[in-house]
Amino acid sequence: MATASFRFFGELNDFLPRERRDREFTAPCARAATTKHMIEALGVPHTEAGRLLVNGEAANFERLLAQGDAVLVYPQASRAQAGIRFVADAHLGGLARLLRMAGFDTLYDNGYQDEEIVAIAAGAGGAEVATLRTVLTRDRELLKRRDVEHGCYLHTIRPEAQLRELFARLQLAPLARPFTRCRTATCRCGRWPRPMCSSACRNRCALTTMHSPPATPAAGCSGQARTTGGCWRCWAARLG
Repeated sequence: MATASFRFFGELNDFLPRERRDREFTAPCARAATTKHMIEALGVPHTEAGRLLVNGEAANFERLLAQGDAVLVYPQASRAQAGIRFVADAHLGGLARLLRMAGFDTLYDNGYQDEEIVAIAAGAGGAEVATLRTVLTRDRELLKRRDVEHGCYLHTIRPEAQLRELFARLQLAPLARPFTRCRTATCRCGRWPRPMCSSACRNRCALTTMHSPPATPAAGCSGQARTTGGCWRCWAARLG
């Protein structure tokens, strides 16, 4: 059994025990262990790892580790491409709604099981979801699944903070198209919801009503796009 040294950088340290954070440490490696195997065995999902260096040279996830190897692991820092789509796990309903209000195609259902999320992310599940999606979750074990190619672990708890975190990591701001989609994450109509301003925010907003909802939802709409919600200024404030 070989022994290698590891050093993780940035927010990757959040996945490690306190005594291993922000420092080099050694760990035994299983026979024929790859960098991907060891990174995940140490607690870091492969979706969160970006640049890898082994003995000072660039490496990939398939690199076999040998005795004495020194592994440096940097956070994922990829810029999102136009048309990026998301699927959020059952605990991220608030983030899913905000992403849709920001104009991003985001699927969410609080009944999703992990297997369903993995299948949807891979483009399975019918014509409506037959496209690759980035998995959003606070479950590191979900992101360690072999079939999850793209994913983001959310370190923060509150939806607004999660939105800011995701925007910063994927540099989403240039791709945002606020208020072009229904805010209900389970509705796939993609239509602007045009909600009435709720009574709770009327005293805070100059705009007390928005346009009426469409008389007929778009094809495939769950109908939930027609429910009342916060006014434009309230949602704009939440989107930052």
